Amino acid sequence: MQSFLEEVVKEVWNKHSSHEHIVFVLPSKRAGTFLKNAIAKSADSTFFAPEIYSIETFIEQVSGLSYATNTQQLFILYNTYLKESSKEKDSFYSFSNWAQTLLQDFNEIDRYLVDAKRLFSNLAAIQELTHWSVQKEKTQMMEDYLRFWHNLESLYSNFNEALLSSGLGHQGLVYREAYDKLGDYLDENPGKFFVFIGFNALNTAETKIIQHILEHADSDIYWDIDSYFLEDKVHDAGFFLRQHLKTWPYLKNNALKGVSSYYLGDKNINIIGVPKNVSQAKYTAHLLEEIQAKQPADLARTAVVLGDESLLNPVLNSIPESIERVNVTMGYPLNKIPLASLFDQFINLYINRNEQGWFYQNLLSFLAHPYVQTLLHAGNTAERGHSIEETIKSKNWVYINADQIKQIEGGEGGATQLLFHKETPSPKEILELCLRIIAVLKDRLHNAKDALALEYLYRYFNLFNQLSDLVTKYEFITDLKSLLGLYRELLSSETLDFQGEPLEGLQVMGMLESRNLDFETVIITSVNEGILPSGKSNNSFIPFDLKVQLGLPTYKEKDAVYTYHFYRLLQRAKNVYILYNTEPDVLEGGERSRLINQLLTDENRSLNIHESVASPAIVPKLHALESIEKDAGLIELIKAHALRGFSPTSLSNYVRNPIDFYKRNLLGIDDVLEVEETIAANTFGTIVHDTLEELYTPFIGSILTEEKLVDAKTKVVELVKKHFAKTYLDGDISRGKNLIAFNVVLRYIENFINLEIADVKKHQIKIIGLEENLKVALDIDGIDFPINLKGKLDRIDEVDGTLRIIDYKTGSVERNQLEIVNGTSITSDYKFSKAFQLLCYAGMYASEHPGVLMEAGIISFKKLGSGVMKFATKDKAGNGAKKETKIGKETLSLFSTELSALITEICDINIPFTEKEV
Repeated sequence: MQSFLEEVVKEVWNKHSSHEHIVFVLPSKRAGTFLKNAIAKSADSTFFAPEIYSIETFIEQVSGLSYATNTQQLFILYNTYLKESSKEKDSFYSFSNWAQTLLQDFNEIDRYLVDAKRLFSNLAAIQELTHWSVQKEKTQMMEDYLRFWHNLESLYSNFNEALLSSGLGHQGLVYREAYDKLGDYLDENPGKFFVFIGFNALNTAETKIIQHILEHADSDIYWDIDSYFLEDKVHDAGFFLRQHLKTWPYLKNNALKGVSSYYLGDKNINIIGVPKNVSQAKYTAHLLEEIQAKQPADLARTAVVLGDESLLNPVLNSIPESIERVNVTMGYPLNKIPLASLFDQFINLYINRNEQGWFYQNLLSFLAHPYVQTLLHAGNTAERGHSIEETIKSKNWVYINADQIKQIEGGEGGATQLLFHKETPSPKEILELCLRIIAVLKDRLHNAKDALALEYLYRYFNLFNQLSDLVTKYEFITDLKSLLGLYRELLSSETLDFQGEPLEGLQVMGMLESRNLDFETVIITSVNEGILPSGKSNNSFIPFDLKVQLGLPTYKEKDAVYTYHFYRLLQRAKNVYILYNTEPDVLEGGERSRLINQLLTDENRSLNIHESVASPAIVPKLHALESIEKDAGLIELIKAHALRGFSPTSLSNYVRNPIDFYKRNLLGIDDVLEVEETIAANTFGTIVHDTLEELYTPFIGSILTEEKLVDAKTKVVELVKKHFAKTYLDGDISRGKNLIAFNVVLRYIENFINLEIADVKKHQIKIIGLEENLKVALDIDGIDFPINLKGKLDRIDEVDGTLRIIDYKTGSVERNQLEIVNGTSITSDYKFSKAFQLLCYAGMYASEHPGVLMEAGIISFKKLGSGVMKFATKDKAGNGAKKETKIGKETLSLFSTELSALITEICDINIPFTEKEV
């Protein structure tokens, strides 16, 4: 089957013996490349190629103007806006938020040759009606608002004049100028034969230009449409051409050329629902693999058309490596490249800095950026980024300034001097810094021979030079926020073009790039509402009814454009795969497209359509509990740990989950060092313990009295501050949650002393020891290497002659966690871990002081009203149980047996560390 372009070339060639005078005009440059190929294929001798233009290039040539970039338009519009009146103006940052909509409207007004005066007067009148007030006098806000609408016509005229004076124009202005100058252009090119190919939706300027040429010059026009859509009076694929047939005088006297009848031919159409975007990319790759396996040559006649262009990256990463030739006709957005976030974060670093400095999370995020690591990790600064990060975490800096970073670096120059500055740079200065960063990165990447990254860098070098020129030329970029907005605006429209052989291999393209091109196999992705078609969007200052009145396009026309492109892809294709996302999402498109439903309800096509839903194969993954066999190396780790000493906490870890014990206590894998923005629970506990130790140390060996405790109470504030500074390092306790935590610690300790004062009035309390480190050797049958048990006893005292071992807990403790029913194993349930710890402390103390009858208990600072919650054994569960709080030889003997069994299990090479469900 011949493609549409091949058919047109054949017909034109039959009419003309020479070709140099022919001018082909097509909807896109891409179609022009394929037209050249069709011409080359049809040639049987050498000749000069005809002129081939996209419609935009042709219009530009007729008008004599150049297209202004979006950024140039934005700057010239703001410059014009500033000159409009002496009233207060928006900053560039605020202006840029609404200016894009205004530029789009100005563009539409000129492309559709609308009478601007009429439009703006109607628009101002509509706004006055909308914002009428029962009050006679309008408020200042209403006055300002209405003045904006009344000034729009003046802003539009002056903006267009400013562009024209520079030889530039936005697309609409170029089209309007081309229409005005068309007669001159035709007079200057009398011998040309114009051929318009494959147009569908045309704006007013294009319509009038093409009609004028058709009537006043040698010319022809070929339409790329199937008669099936043209004859159906309601089908949107033929919407525009049916309108042209009614309104174009030329078409009333000349037959339509290029109309085909392929749509109802033999086709294999598959509609496949796939969950989420990445699955669509994977399924596309699966289809390509199948095509390659069956008929590799078919890949050259295959196109992957992306309804949602953000799928480009996943699709490219999913295409099988065995497919050697892939031509991508879409540019890769610059804002998707890692460098984009580097400069975004760099500018944001200074925007978000306050008088205290940089917030640690922002700074750590910036330091973790791969390109910042590349900057810092070079030569003698190999550990620089790492050292800054470690210092921030170890010193607990929540806010960091440039002096602190220089302090870490020891005042050295290099990358940190380039990145971190005491004074906030101006927009010009920060652009210079960005260009210097690019220069340093260029050297690093050149040495690493990273060609792709260097290509990215070159594009950003051009971008920042462009920004630098604009900021120098126009004085209104005065703050970093405006600069960042402009940077993001520029990035959103810049792409990195792929290089490839445009006529060979698999084609990956967007919907608009597919115009006039024909493929045997077509895979269309993201055919969902909100994507194909894009749905209703009102990104305009011009109301819907006014657009209809003046002939401006609305969402109805936009839907018809998408419908035409969609069905045009299906016209000559033999194998069609239409993919849609089965999981509708507000951000990624809604339910499957109406275009799919339209296909399914078409009686002439529905028999050839196969519907299916594809989803990734789900292999149930049964969670197997982790098990680690003990080998000689692991036994050596256990021996080393046993020699240092098992602590009650490490043994409790084993009871809770042996894998935790293995990772934390044997391998030493502990929590990651992090900045404590607010005081962590363990830091809180350390401060309470250290403060109490220092307060009570003078009382060791003596009996507590009310006078001593009252005197100690006066020192609490000073000591808490001291221990906060020691434990929380440079953390700030002057505000927020930390200030609350500071006061909570004060209240805990003051309340504890008040409790002690009440107790000493009733009992004689003698302090025997504080924070005593004990280490006891254990002799366990069957273990032939040294075993030690170690621990720190928070407090040992004597109350009315009874020895007590007290453990402080800043967390919550329940009394039932400390009461054990006789016969219950204390090492089998982690619930009793606190009781287990108390017995460990009691056992260690008893080994050095045999025969002592004692009690052990916990003071929970969250439950100070409960006093000392004592360890106890009970004769039965439930109410009415008899409790024994004294810990004697019998209790310690039973515990020693359980402890020996637990340690024997840990040291037994035949018993693996097996994970427990926690």
